[in-house]
Parts: sequence; structure tokens; C-alpha cells
Amino acid sequence: MIATSTRMMNLLLSRCNSPETACVPLPHGLAVVSTMRSPAKESDNEDALAVLSVDRGRSVLAVADGVGGRTGGAEAAQATLESLRDAVSDAGEEEFDLRTAILNGIESAQQRVTDLGIGAATTLAAVEIVGDTVRSYHIGDSEIMIVGRRGRVRFQTISHSLVAYAVEAGMLCPDEAVHHKDRHIISNAVGLAEMRIEIGPAVTLQKHDTILLASDGLFDNLYISEIVERIRKGHLDRAVNLLVETALGRMLEPAEGRPSKPDDLTIIAFRQGS
Repeated sequence: MIATSTRMMNLLLSRCNSPETACVPLPHGLAVVSTMRSPAKESDNEDALAVLSVDRGRSVLAVADGVGGRTGGAEAAQATLESLRDAVSDAGEEEFDLRTAILNGIESAQQRVTDLGIGAATTLAAVEIVGDTVRSYHIGDSEIMIVGRRGRVRFQTISHSLVAYAVEAGMLCPDEAVHHKDRHIISNAVGLAEMRIEIGPAVTLQKHDTILLASDGLFDNLYISEIVERIRKGHLDRAVNLLVETALGRMLEPAEGRPSKPDDLTIIAFRQGS
């Protein structure tokens, strides 16, 4: 679904069942997006993504992943991004503080998902970009990274799961965590009564930095080092296509020593001035 107005451009994608990649020019950079359903299922893609341009210097990017094993994951993801879009649109029309708008949108999403009354839940990974400053907002295990051209990970969210907390505490190495049997169990999601919003620090973008948001369909099929190597430089659309091809290949052809978990896959990558 694509909607436009004189003040704001919105791109909201969900339920794309075969790989779909698009370049979305923004006034201050380029976003490349891709979303597809798991090759191991026939039901709809339960991921969704949004690219929201508020004005020339401000935008919001977001990925939502409907929680598997619960009814209404796709509806929860869609409702969450629609709530975020509506709140951010108010920021464009009425000059609301963007952080306030995002938080209002998430609170509205929590109510909408709860009101579905079917136990639905979704993750959310979102960033606000204001000039050259980025701030993250996340709930669950969809992740956000900022990677420099030389491969330095300048920022990465910590998923709300026991496995991710074990990695952060030094009890488990990241490569081992990718194969952990409990990796998919999360402790936080939009729609859960105990939902909480983790707000990241302000990060100043440097020239050629890449912002990446993705559902766990990416992080369950590639090691962090592999993701970094593919997105740190080169044309952004080629980088995203390479991530999708690698992840899909591993979902379809598991091999010993390589991560492999069929799942819905959604990616947003952004660079300034691209």
C-alpha cells in the first residue's frame, strides 16, 4: 500500500509472499526494502515494514514481525505500523516532537493489538532519523544495526530474549547463539500486558554509515559478521538483494555448521545521500 500527501510520503508493505525489493528515495537518503514469507509455509507473510518521510530532514523506518505460535500475527504487525504511521503523520501536520509521536504510536498500537482479543502480538524495530542523528525504539527480537563502511558496528540493539541477554552477559558467544534452541523465545512484544519500549541513545551518522532494520528471519540465517560484510559498502540495493539471497538459500538448503531457520524475512537498509 502506498499513500502520499503534500507533507508526507508513506510506504507500508505487508503480506508480500514472494521476495519483493524496492528502492525508496527519501529527501535525505535512500531506503531499500524487502519482505517475503517463509518458504516453509503457505500462510501469509506475518512481517510488515514502513518507511515514513515526515519532512525534508526527518523520517521513520520500522519493521514489525507478528509473533509465531499466536493467532493474528499478521494483523498485529499491520495494526502496529498503521498506528505508528498515523502518529507520525500527526507529527508532520502539527509539528509534534517526533519522539513523542513515535511513543504515542506505539501506545496506540498496544491498545489496538490488545483489542483484537485473540492473543496476537508482534515485535517492533523502529528508528527516527532527524538530520544526521538516529535514535532507535525496539520491542522484541527484530534488530537494528548501524554499520560503518569499514565494517565497524557502531550500534546494535539487544533482543528481548534470554539468549540475547546471555550473549550480552558474556555467557554465550554470538555465533553459538544463532544455533540455540531457545533463540526464538522472547520476553517482550506489542500486545503483551508487560510490553515495554526500549529507547536507544542518539547516534550521529557518519559518512557512508548504513542503518539496517530486520526481522529475525535475517539474524537466524546469517552470522553478524556475514551481515556486516554484505552491507558495509557497495550499492545498497545489491547489498539487500545479497542478504535476501543468502538467507533464502540457507532456509532452503540447510548445511552443517551454517545457521538455517525458515521464517518470514523483512529488511530495511538506509544510507544518507545515496
